Amino acid sequence: MARLHVLAVANRLPAWAQSARDEYLKRMPRGYEVKLVQLKPSSAGKIHERIPKDARLVALDERGRDLTTAQFAALLGEPTAFVIGGADGLDPALKKKASLLLRLSALTLPHALAQVVLCEQIYRAATLLTGHPYHRE
Repeated sequence: MARLHVLAVANRLPAWAQSARDEYLKRMPRGYEVKLVQLKPSSAGKIHERIPKDARLVALDERGRDLTTAQFAALLGEPTAFVIGGADGLDPALKKKASLLLRLSALTLPHALAQVVLCEQIYRAATLLTGHPYHRE
């Protein structure tokens, strides 16, 4: 089973974003478990405490690497924690500890949309790996 974590620093998401994000998480194929951890901005400094010890750390950052869907899917092969910072981004020390800095787009995305896009991409990658027709090349 692929154990994945999405840790996000944010206040409450707008209903549309929460609904879209949760829909992708609900659709995950068998064998893929995604745990969502929401942290309030006042708790952002404690995000490192919530990252599982056995998980590869992938920090979302606007200066991170661009990956294709197939490259992104390869990340799902081991326990992985995807971390989305708040309005001020992520602590530089956390980014330094990350095995990968990843960007979802060259455009700046609002936090709510970044959560939706990340969860959709996790879903897309999982369906690609399981042979489901959702992803078309």
